[in-house]
Amino acid sequence: MNAPVVPPVVAQPKPAPDTILGKAYEDVRTVYSLGKELGRGQFGVTYLCTEIATGKQYACKSISKRKLVSKADKEDIRREIQIMQHLSGQQNIVEFRGAYEDKSNVHVVMELCAGGELFDRIIAKGHYSERAAATICRAVVNVVNICHFMGVMHRDLKPENFLLATKEENAMLKATDFGLSVFIEEGKMYRDIVGSAYYVAPEVLRRNYGKEIDVWSAGVILYILLSGVPPFWAETEKGIFDAILQGEIDFESQPWPSISESAKDLVRKMLTQDPKKRITSAQVLQHPWLREGEASDKPIDSAVLSRMKQFRAMNKLKKMALKVIASNLNEEEIKGLKQMFTNMDTDNSGTITYEELKAGLAKLGSKLSEAEVKQLMEAADVDGNGSIDYVEFITATMHRHKLERDGHLFKAFQYFDKDNSGFITRDELEAALIEHEMGDTSTIKDIISEVDTDNDGRINYEEFCAMMRGGIQQPMRLK
Repeated sequence: MNAPVVPPVVAQPKPAPDTILGKAYEDVRTVYSLGKELGRGQFGVTYLCTEIATGKQYACKSISKRKLVSKADKEDIRREIQIMQHLSGQQNIVEFRGAYEDKSNVHVVMELCAGGELFDRIIAKGHYSERAAATICRAVVNVVNICHFMGVMHRDLKPENFLLATKEENAMLKATDFGLSVFIEEGKMYRDIVGSAYYVAPEVLRRNYGKEIDVWSAGVILYILLSGVPPFWAETEKGIFDAILQGEIDFESQPWPSISESAKDLVRKMLTQDPKKRITSAQVLQHPWLREGEASDKPIDSAVLSRMKQFRAMNKLKKMALKVIASNLNEEEIKGLKQMFTNMDTDNSGTITYEELKAGLAKLGSKLSEAEVKQLMEAADVDGNGSIDYVEFITATMHRHKLERDGHLFKAFQYFDKDNSGFITRDELEAALIEHEMGDTSTIKDIISEVDTDNDGRINYEEFCAMMRGGIQQPMRLK
């Protein structure tokens, strides 16, 4: 009699040491084939990918593990994936397909939003009404409402984070980026400054906030949808923050006199300084302007579109230039800055005080005078609260690091100035925009008219530097 066949024991693969996802390495390429690059962010690259079994197309964000230096970075990626998984399947939120990890990368596969950015669609259409703005606003606030209902604070709502699912006329708007989102801990007041300058709520700058900040950011988006410019702007980030803290909203300039009272009422309620008195996301969705079709379909002044274009144009050249600079920075540079911050922050509070900065610089053998250290502190301390947080530190040190020591800005300028004439011409700008798929001939015109302060039809190095160091220029006042 034959002995019974004992099936071999198959050992479960153990998680590789120090994994980010806490599970065994998997090769994303066994399920998906990766195609062309769609975009590039701080930590990784997004590719078009195709599911091998079905031929369906998705987007795959590949995050380089070498760039995740600190424990906090790894935690952030883990949390972003958890939040995407948690919210997936809800209306207006990008669908999560899966996360894979191998030796060098974490790959996050999600729905492909092929319809492009929200603002680009509005500008391309060329006509636009309050009713169209209301439809967009409803989708944006719906995302806030879902997040809050499901215990998530988004913390980085801005138009660039919304993509259209398809190229169809009535495509659904989808929130795609949850990199700064957190699970809300009841009763906890959050203190870290996050978000993008134009959209940041005043209480974030005061370092004591909760989920109400998302309604504020959505209010800023609504203001831009109706007027083409942000409600709070200035030449510098500090200027923008000061304007936000003052909170004066302009409803006098064009096109506001012809915008309905109901729309203005909603903007005011969303941009209320006191978060306790601010309207909630659920209340926004019940507002008559969104609910009862009070939004008129009379076209909004076309000049709003041209201002919106200008606002986008400035950011596009800046975005391209930062992309060029970022690709010239090696991880060691960033790693060094992170280490430097940790070394200076002797009490591990997550912020550097004046004393810590002075002591840290002295330890590094710096010969800066007391007055120079003070100057450095003031320059880096964007929100003026007397200490420098990690984001402020990296921005300030990288700034000096990039601009002074390595001439990264000059390298970026040279990248655009292909013929080394000392000027970025219309043709060179066009070539770069096409290469980065970032706009058309009218975008070029907008960029040149915005950045070219001496009006000679091209951009010199000084103008380029002024744009990179400044905020958005004062938007045109409509006649």
